[in-house]
Amino acid sequence: MDPCPRDLGLRVISNWKIVFPIEIWGEKMAELSRRQPIVAVLGHVDHGKTSVLDYIRSLGQNRQASVMAREAGGITQHIGATEVPASLLNELCSPLMGGKEFLSPGLLFIDTPGHHSFSTLRTRGGSLADIAILVIDLMEGCQPQTLESIRILKQAKTPFVVCANKVDRIHGWRCTHGRSAAASMKDQDAQAQGLFEQKFWDLVGQFGEQGFNLDMYNKISDFTQNIALVPCSAKEGEGMQDLLAITIGLAEKFLEEQLSDVVGASEGTVLEMKEERGLGKTLDVILYRGEISKGDEIVIATENGPQITRVRGLFRPRGMAEMRDAGDRWDAIETVEAASGLKLAAPDLDGVLAGTTLRVLSDGENRDDVIDAAREESEISIELDEEGIIIKADTLGGLEALAFELRNLETPVPIRSAGIGPVNKRDLRGAENASDPLHKVILAFSTTIQSETADELSKEDCAVEFIDSDVIYHILERFDTWIQERKIQLEEEKREKIVYPGKIKILADHIFRRSGPAVVGVRILGGRLHIGQRLLTIDGNKVGQVKSIRIGDSSHKEAKQGDEVAVAIEGATVGRGIDEEDILLVDVPASHARRLRKLELTAAEQDVLDELTALHRAEDHFWGR
Repeated sequence: MDPCPRDLGLRVISNWKIVFPIEIWGEKMAELSRRQPIVAVLGHVDHGKTSVLDYIRSLGQNRQASVMAREAGGITQHIGATEVPASLLNELCSPLMGGKEFLSPGLLFIDTPGHHSFSTLRTRGGSLADIAILVIDLMEGCQPQTLESIRILKQAKTPFVVCANKVDRIHGWRCTHGRSAAASMKDQDAQAQGLFEQKFWDLVGQFGEQGFNLDMYNKISDFTQNIALVPCSAKEGEGMQDLLAITIGLAEKFLEEQLSDVVGASEGTVLEMKEERGLGKTLDVILYRGEISKGDEIVIATENGPQITRVRGLFRPRGMAEMRDAGDRWDAIETVEAASGLKLAAPDLDGVLAGTTLRVLSDGENRDDVIDAAREESEISIELDEEGIIIKADTLGGLEALAFELRNLETPVPIRSAGIGPVNKRDLRGAENASDPLHKVILAFSTTIQSETADELSKEDCAVEFIDSDVIYHILERFDTWIQERKIQLEEEKREKIVYPGKIKILADHIFRRSGPAVVGVRILGGRLHIGQRLLTIDGNKVGQVKSIRIGDSSHKEAKQGDEVAVAIEGATVGRGIDEEDILLVDVPASHARRLRKLELTAAEQDVLDELTALHRAEDHFWGR
């Protein structure tokens, strides 16, 4: 599927209503069995993802007789998901639909606390989500996590709609709860519309840089070529009906085949394994194909290969408020059909890999194929290098997303080890044993760290850098900063070991001792002077070795260009070989000269090195080569 879905077949008429052609909504198609589209909501931090989901959840509150007993048509919240039924969508979007109704049973919005990247939600064939809503703060435009989301959507070839959120922040913008975006645009004064146009064209330019054509949803005739932007205020509830209508319309038009794929092998994506009071170890699952029943035999992918077990119980939390913390307040169910969020209890769930596929086993001929598929998924398919960094993530999708970003940097980062689950001592030892100091690092995406390992990593003398975040671009930013700082540090360490070129001048009237050792005042004309270095005259005669460097009453290991210091020179005698206002050079060994030519020297250091090279090559043509 293309990142831009194919022609939706929408047309705009004079009263701004969106009309779906009759051939899309024929009665024969309505008879087809289909599941509801799965929708993911993405966006930068604080751009309004939570507000969009909160608005969607709020739609069914007036239809609810009580938390314990919802009426038909009310919002149902499953594990990691919010389900909006078609009856509610049809009612909400009716002003835009020209009398037509949606074919799908509703929309299932993925909402997975603790899973902070769309990329962690995957099926064997790609993205778990059928379609996505990318939320952007209209006033701030594309931010780093927005761009990360766009790259992930493009990679997964997932169609998406842009929710240009927070239009209410435009100066002078007048919002009306529940009003369509098209009607709202017509009701704004020229100044507010002008400010909106400015922000809109900024977004058009930013999307153009990412290879997408962005346009207003009500001006698009060919969705093959354009991404739809819907102006919204999730806070005020304005434009949300347009957003939902466009989202489900795109899904129904272009995803008919996968939405009709409701029979055959039953599959779901494991979000995470949890310990629940009264239930024991459970799996939170999004079922995207077929159905699953209590007593079904299932196969899951674990770190030790495929694991076959049997469903002991299926559950949904009792009441909307308990979705994220239901405790022991669970309703048991016998059967669940796709698409749905559910909690599953079964024996032998240890080691399950979050983000992998749960498959229902049957007694048919494909039983071995299903087990082989789970075995293949248990083997993390990320290309590894003999030397490189360590990466960890909480899910397979998250691990693949982090690896993808590292491979696609301007300078690709080699990966020696990649794993799912908490960072452990094995990861730490692997990073410690890296031969390249720039590879002594562990990058962890949206996962935890074992306590003993955390204690070791927190020690000041730990040689391994640990970088973790729930947002990939934060990891990449911090990793890049560490790389740059570590390179500087390593460069400084090299400088301490290598003899660097330097030129000094003995100052007049600054002879403090003539010998044993000679102590003289000098100015560093270029490069640097370090304790232990040997000195030459500009004629190439050996002078002696620097024993100490002092400024006032304090001792120093090194003096740099421009410094005036007192130097003790072992083996030198003033008046015999050296004298006031003489120029001396730091003698660089030939092997060091070869290494220095590969490093970045200052202009003064390079000049002194060239002078030394000419001096030595007068006697040895191959010196420093």
